[in-house]
Amino acid sequence: MGSRVVGSTTAGGRLFRELFTFGSDSLTHWFPSHMAKSFKKMQAQMKKVDLVVEIHDARIPFTGRNEMMREALSIKPHLLVLNKKDLCDMSKAQAVKTRLLEEEGIKNVLYTNCVKQHSDTAKKVIPKIEKILKEEARFNRSEEHHYTIMVTGVPNVGKSSLINAMRRLNIKKGKAARVGKMPGVTRSVMNRILVSASPPMWLLDTPGILTPYVKDVETGMNLAVCGTLLDYMVGDEIIADYLLYTLNQYNKLKYCKVYDLDGPCDDIFVFLAHIAKKEQKTIRVKTYQGSMSVRWNINSAAVKFIRDFRDGQLGTLTLL
Repeated sequence: MGSRVVGSTTAGGRLFRELFTFGSDSLTHWFPSHMAKSFKKMQAQMKKVDLVVEIHDARIPFTGRNEMMREALSIKPHLLVLNKKDLCDMSKAQAVKTRLLEEEGIKNVLYTNCVKQHSDTAKKVIPKIEKILKEEARFNRSEEHHYTIMVTGVPNVGKSSLINAMRRLNIKKGKAARVGKMPGVTRSVMNRILVSASPPMWLLDTPGILTPYVKDVETGMNLAVCGTLLDYMVGDEIIADYLLYTLNQYNKLKYCKVYDLDGPCDDIFVFLAHIAKKEQKTIRVKTYQGSMSVRWNINSAAVKFIRDFRDGQLGTLTLL
């Protein structure tokens, strides 16, 4: 399967790959049983909910968002929070909002960065929720004196970080939700968390839920690059190769400076060997003759490359 080309295909007089060849279609289905059970529980709780806050990674605003869940929860007012704004290309923010409105009818979009502890972007969330709720009828909840908000999203997009930031900024309380860098940290459904005293507002936290079927492998790889899928399901070196290909296609070449390269590289093995040598990452392997040999640790270099991207060391990127 080939991937579409985005942006320039040349840099420094060198031609990049125009297609990325995927090894298999194994990423097209990933929906663990706990996700299916959680989804049913979420549907059952909708009558108690005033508004749904959907949190997603700002780098992939159109990729991997659960269409089935979106349809099921659309009976309630909706706020899409695109988190990790410090990692996305904010020059594309308006184009993203316009496309969301035109293609999905989503008019309430907010960019946040709740991963960094001292970011105050979460301050905007509750006022935005209040504004939306004042414009929408509450139906069977008109007599309630508090608001109940359901928080949804795919794994590892910062739901717990946002909840904790809202508590810290609005009620001066500490962490109420576990935070982790790997998908699947939140497994329980409907933890009730106070995030505002005025107006009284409770959040129902939910586990990250992916779409049952990833529509194609390219979509799955975009999710993998941003850490939404577990790395071991795809493979570090494959993720690193797709990341290198993607950075080249979008002409995001900061990696050249970060890793002391003379120019962009399109060969993942040459590239990872360079990183391994630069970082002195080695591994001892047994040869066919039975002796031990020291070689550059390509996998360790791949892990570093992926981690550097996810930490923002290689610049910002929005995958459209």
